[in-house]
Amino acid sequence: MIIVTGGAGFIGSCVVRSLNDTGYEDIVIVDNIGSTDKWLNIRNKKYIKYVHKNVFLEELQTYDNVTAIIHMGAQSATTERDFDYLWKNNFEYTRALWDYCAEKQISFIYASSAATYGDGKSGFDDRMDIDKLLPLNGYGYSKQVFDLWVKHQAKVFPKQYVGLKFFNVYGPNEYFKGNMASMIFHGFRQIQETGSIKLFKSCNPIYKDGGQLRDFVYVKDICNVILWMLDNAHVSGLFNVGTGRAQSFKELAEATFHALNMEPNIVYIDMPENLKKKYQYYTQAEIDKLRKVGYDKVFFDLEAGASDYVKEYLDNDYLVF
Repeated sequence: MIIVTGGAGFIGSCVVRSLNDTGYEDIVIVDNIGSTDKWLNIRNKKYIKYVHKNVFLEELQTYDNVTAIIHMGAQSATTERDFDYLWKNNFEYTRALWDYCAEKQISFIYASSAATYGDGKSGFDDRMDIDKLLPLNGYGYSKQVFDLWVKHQAKVFPKQYVGLKFFNVYGPNEYFKGNMASMIFHGFRQIQETGSIKLFKSCNPIYKDGGQLRDFVYVKDICNVILWMLDNAHVSGLFNVGTGRAQSFKELAEATFHALNMEPNIVYIDMPENLKKKYQYYTQAEIDKLRKVGYDKVFFDLEAGASDYVKEYLDNDYLVF
């Protein structure tokens, strides 16, 4: 049995799809669907049980055949201001799952975040000393605290433990995320409504308008990394998951238009005041560490990923992966 927390969410539900595609159906999905439309993300999946996150930790003690926990569940909004809530969901919950996996000697794969790198002035290298990182928001710090706990305070360890620092993830099944959905998702909707895509003007003279850079990674690549980790239980550690290539928001907008066979129509708007001081102008994952442990699959570039996402999902009645 494999447990996927956040299994009705964006990345988690895609992981369940990928497990299903390999023939694996002995899956427990843990989430908090509530009154959201996240149930649509599991409607086409094969699994044995759905468990609400609030009762899962107690119920987990009754399971005796778990082989791995893939922990994608978290409070992932970078704008969340309630730090006590972030601490409970992103640190304490993760630690409880770690302790279970250590006791049972099974694999534990969990979502860290590229938000732990803060403003990126020290780079985005997963080989650097994580003690020196200064996240810019409570979400990033709540993820950083767990990474630090593993490094300094963990006394017992799971059979395999893998923390994955996801960069800017986009792809199907993110439809419910509102403002936290990817720019491709929002751009597609803007094209539908106005025929144009709005991008922030740059407030940094080094970067032109639309020239702000991100490492955009397609969710299917995330799933491929996770499945590879499951197949390589000897690998443990903290790893970046990105393409290793920074591309601009202008390129993203153009790729979205190209996927629809349309000429780009980009409108630049002022950046909100509350974002200016915390805005990242550049992110790019250093992925040598991931490559050196043996992961050799080619990542989607932005043009290919946007094309697949738009044509197969967004422009196909928001099809679920």
